[in-house]
Amino acid sequence: MSEHSIIDICVEPIELCKLIKIAKMVGGDGEAKTMISEGKVLVNNEVAVQKRKKIRHGDIIEYNGQIIEVAYNPSKKSAEFISTVVSVSKNSKKKKIAYNKAKSKARDLSSKKVTEPSIERSK
Repeated sequence: MSEHSIIDICVEPIELCKLIKIAKMVGGDGEAKTMISEGKVLVNNEVAVQKRKKIRHGDIIEYNGQIIEVAYNPSKKSAEFISTVVSVSKNSKKKKIAYNKAKSKARDLSSKKVTEPSIERSK
């Protein structure tokens, strides 16, 4: 049996591309997706080509000679996980505010009566 490290995840399931990024097996999200689509990542000794494959407790991931085993630990939240959640909620708030402003502006425009001067023809 090969030596492998254990990585704790606080959400289950987690997408494969996110896991190998969090485990620092790759440099970033783009690299993770490329390596997976090229068939260079193994999940439980099988080639995985699904970037968003759901990974759960007990799964073993192998890439570039590194092997990790996934352990589910809901109380252990990494700093990267927390910052991801915070940025997602901030973006969600920004979108909601922009949507409400646009909706309010449309409502204001529709409530104003547009009156055009009437032009009478002389006979």
